[in-house]
Amino acid sequence: MGITKYKPTSAGRRFMTSADYDEITTKSPHKPLLTYSHNKKGRNNLGRITSKSRGGGHKQLYRIIDFKRDKLDVPGHVKTIEYDPNRTARIALVSYMDGEKRYILAPLGIKVGDKIIASSKTEIILGNSLELGNIPEGSIVHNIELSPGNGGKLARSAGTFAQVLGNEKDLTMIKLSSGETRYVRSICRATIGKLGNDKHNQIVIGKAGRNRNLGRRPKVRGVAMNPVDHPHGGGEGKAARGNPHPVSKWGWITIGKKTRHNPRTDKLIVKRRRIGYGMDKR
Repeated sequence: MGITKYKPTSAGRRFMTSADYDEITTKSPHKPLLTYSHNKKGRNNLGRITSKSRGGGHKQLYRIIDFKRDKLDVPGHVKTIEYDPNRTARIALVSYMDGEKRYILAPLGIKVGDKIIASSKTEIILGNSLELGNIPEGSIVHNIELSPGNGGKLARSAGTFAQVLGNEKDLTMIKLSSGETRYVRSICRATIGKLGNDKHNQIVIGKAGRNRNLGRRPKVRGVAMNPVDHPHGGGEGKAARGNPHPVSKWGWITIGKKTRHNPRTDKLIVKRRRIGYGMDKR
């Protein structure tokens, strides 16, 4: 993947960049794997806004992705590499020997015609899916399950990956790209390779309109509001606040407060993503 720069024909174009889409092989998605996805606009089932600054966005159809990779021991080959408007990673259309076609997340370096397979134990080849307990130490993987048969949950966005550090009895230790080190059950599945579109985080959005196309509405800073609207509001000029910690509109601490509460899986986390900021060290 490369990055395209534009001539500064306007203020919005001056620093704008985008992907060059060289790896994309077709513009037409596979229609049987498309479905309508309603834009919730940050609202819950009662119609109340529970996530601010969401709404609008360009119309798009959802691509049904095979996160489970449960078509076992049936070889397939990559037919196309496609753009998916619902995620940052690219997707690949896989055609299996029995005629079925499925979308999977496209790892970096996969090409049209490459053969892949999902099995409990198979070759360590880019795009193959197998159990973590059968993946050798040091391997790079993505789309990792947290519960067997529940589908991949970890390392699914562009450029992300995890490294297998070793196996202990029925657990496998992995290190995520965020820096977190944790255990996952060895019978959980993962896919070999690092996800493609790895320069996605270097793209400069350039103008507000591109964010609106993505369904991201404007966010107003708390210090720009009045005191009645936000704890950070008011004051002459850029006044310092009395509260020593940044808080939300409703007074909740927003930076550093530990929000994770799952005692059942705390023992599986060896090293947390962040040290400090109110999180316990491990």
